[in-house]
Amino acid sequence: QLVEQPAIALFAELGWQTVSAMEEVFGAGGVLGRETSGEVVLAPRLRAALEKLNPRLPSEAIASAVDELTRDRSAMTLAGANREVWALFKGGVKVRVLDRERGGLKDERVRVVDWENPAANDFLLVSQMTVTGQLYTCRPDLIGFVNGLPWVVIELKKPGVPARQAFDENLTSYKHPQNGIPQLFWYSAFLIASNGTESRVGTITADWERFFEWKRIEREDEPRRVSLEVMLRGTCTPARLLDIAENFTLFSEHKSGLVKALAQNHQYLGVNNAIAATLEARKARHGRGGVFWQTQGSGKSFSMVFFAQKILRKVAGNWTFVVVTDRVELDDQIAKTFKACGAVSEAEGDACHAQSGAELRKLLSENHRYVFTLIHKFQAPEVLCDRADVIVLTDEAHRSQYDTLAMNMRSAMPKAIFLAFTGTPLIVGEERTKEVFGDYVSIYDFQQSIEDGATVPLYYENRTPELQLVNPDLNDELYELIEAAQLDDQQEARLEKELSRQYHLITRDDRLETVAKDIARHFTGRGFQGKAMVVSIDKATALRMYDKVRKHWPELDTPDMAVVVSPGQNEVEQMKKLGLDIVPHRKRMNEQALDEKFKDPDALMQTIARANRVFPGKHSGVIVDYANVFARLERALAIYATGRGGERPVRDKKALVAELRQAVAGATEFCKAHGVDLARIEGTSAEKFERAQAVEDAANCLLAPEAVKRDFLSRARLVDALYGAVKPDPVAVEFATRCGSIRALADFIRNRSDPPDISHVLQGINELLDRSIGAEPFRIKDKDRAFGGIDLSKIDFQKLAKRFEKKRPTNSDLERLRAAVKAQLERMVRLNRTRADYLEKFQALIDDYNSGSRNIEEIFRDLVALSRALTEEQERHVREHLS
Repeated sequence: QLVEQPAIALFAELGWQTVSAMEEVFGAGGVLGRETSGEVVLAPRLRAALEKLNPRLPSEAIASAVDELTRDRSAMTLAGANREVWALFKGGVKVRVLDRERGGLKDERVRVVDWENPAANDFLLVSQMTVTGQLYTCRPDLIGFVNGLPWVVIELKKPGVPARQAFDENLTSYKHPQNGIPQLFWYSAFLIASNGTESRVGTITADWERFFEWKRIEREDEPRRVSLEVMLRGTCTPARLLDIAENFTLFSEHKSGLVKALAQNHQYLGVNNAIAATLEARKARHGRGGVFWQTQGSGKSFSMVFFAQKILRKVAGNWTFVVVTDRVELDDQIAKTFKACGAVSEAEGDACHAQSGAELRKLLSENHRYVFTLIHKFQAPEVLCDRADVIVLTDEAHRSQYDTLAMNMRSAMPKAIFLAFTGTPLIVGEERTKEVFGDYVSIYDFQQSIEDGATVPLYYENRTPELQLVNPDLNDELYELIEAAQLDDQQEARLEKELSRQYHLITRDDRLETVAKDIARHFTGRGFQGKAMVVSIDKATALRMYDKVRKHWPELDTPDMAVVVSPGQNEVEQMKKLGLDIVPHRKRMNEQALDEKFKDPDALMQTIARANRVFPGKHSGVIVDYANVFARLERALAIYATGRGGERPVRDKKALVAELRQAVAGATEFCKAHGVDLARIEGTSAEKFERAQAVEDAANCLLAPEAVKRDFLSRARLVDALYGAVKPDPVAVEFATRCGSIRALADFIRNRSDPPDISHVLQGINELLDRSIGAEPFRIKDKDRAFGGIDLSKIDFQKLAKRFEKKRPTNSDLERLRAAVKAQLERMVRLNRTRADYLEKFQALIDDYNSGSRNIEEIFRDLVALSRALTEEQERHVREHLS
């Protein structure tokens, strides 16, 4: 009563009629008009509502609709019955009526709900209504009826009793086909379990982990509150209930069966914000629908379906949605999501995939609601469709879609509205996405998703093994190898650069053995089942780790392990040279489509997000770090926590275009002064041999002397950078041909000189390093702690973000910078180089590795600051890769 009575009072405040069925009398004179306790539909109210909503239809049609809505569906699955009934709610009940004008019978639709006008419907809350099933009688606490149909079932517990008990002991048992009252749930929109302070909402197919809190009512940025009042105001206000039921529930086919999905709080608010922004973009005719950022694992694909389906139902127009991705597996994945939800039929799903620009033009000219395509199909800036009722939904837009292909895409559909869906925020350097798509229309970040239970908490544990230099004769042995290889200056310079990478520490055999042994022991010793992903630095290391982990796995346990790496040209031969066989792994990837099931872990947060998915019985995910990436993880989390302000202002595009025009003119004049006519290259067909010959002839004029070649490449880099910054603004089309010529010429010149070959000496050096560097196994330093993990959800994101704001360069930064400048100047004036002390170099690398002290980002910031202060001559050298 402490929870139930306030809830009833709130329903009354929201505009519902309320009645208690504790003392219900059956029959026509009863408070509900039921004949027996086995009835779950209030037939008198349903009949009255249908007559009100369909005044021109005869009573026979109303009676036929009532019969169809209340017929026995016990032979169907619960989800199947619910889907069938909700199709009737949304589309109306098809009936046959007498055609008085032409004679005979005709089809009509009986409206069950007035979706546009909430006040035209009948909202009734009934408390303590008994319902009898096959064997038992149950009494749900509250049932919300809409037009006599039981849409909302609410089960309550007293304060202090976990809300989960309402789910486990009541709602779950009610749904049992023999022992429960499953007929009540044929009509269900959603279920609520609450104890007053903890409240969750879900569907008839959801387990407890898929029941979610509803913490915000009007805005994404309002303070989050967890209470039954917020839940009811957010979901059961008549207008909101109709909106959620009509536009934010869907049925999805899965291997495990039919699933009914309900939008979570952030999806409901975010999609409605996106629709409002889309309507504004349509009115203003600027095409920028906005950026929809909802963190990895929080249901972004379903948000796309909710958005499209609501536009189709609620916004007038012959809408077509063009869903654009940048990878084949993503294209297939999103298309499958739309198919599984019934938004696209199987037949249409196969027919509406655009495999070329010509096919895309054809599909857009036809009557398709959805068209799926890759960004790479937009190869030319030609108009494919000038319709204004096209909405382009792009997935992970800031990865590729502000470049040349995006410019072509905007040119192809000049009147379309563009909306970007992303699981990561726009960071510095990606403001162009904002120029193309507009401002954020929804923000749901990493921290919010954990707090709401949309993703599980993540823990971080550093188990990086320490390395030791165990060969004091490393220098002498290295010198012997180098002398025996008879390297020239260029080869030795490349070797020195190659050996300065931490890659050669991370991939040492002894270290990999140590890590593999720890992975096997750590995973099998957790005490519970689960899955894990081991992310390696490259393809070869992934193959080695597969063999090593399997070798160290306990004999009695046989895990299902697989290597998932992107395919590459000549990979079989490349791996064979390293003593590795990729063929059996590639066969399994192809046979089981493993590479389609996983996204390439090319970004830290993308990789982390694999561990945060919700699953029954899963309470958290853990990131086990064997490579000291915590500093980069902190930075990624800081970026993830920002977004509501503080974004860098977007530069004035006009100034950028002026810079590009000046740079192109300068490069053109430079070429002309050295006998190169860029127009001659542009006058040849890109599909014929004449283009290649024209490029080669022009390159011969610029290859020598060395100063001319360097100057041209410097100018080409500047043109390329500015052109990339201007894209995908349609104004960039003006420069496309000339910039393409300059790039083609620069690429030819760069490729003319092959990089020094050091492969013949690297194998021997790798064997030497394997003997010279050893790894210590991971040791838990704090014996008092059972688990050395860091709870990422407890990080103070505001404080973390401040750590990465602009700051004054430190002395160590300046020292690094001074050393870099000195090294570059030495190369510029061609001073004789001396051989490095490799022993010191590798000891320094090991120290950096063990301490995690290397900070590339700080060096880059200082270099940017320095470049602004240099003279024009110095700027030219910065553009020549000063680092």
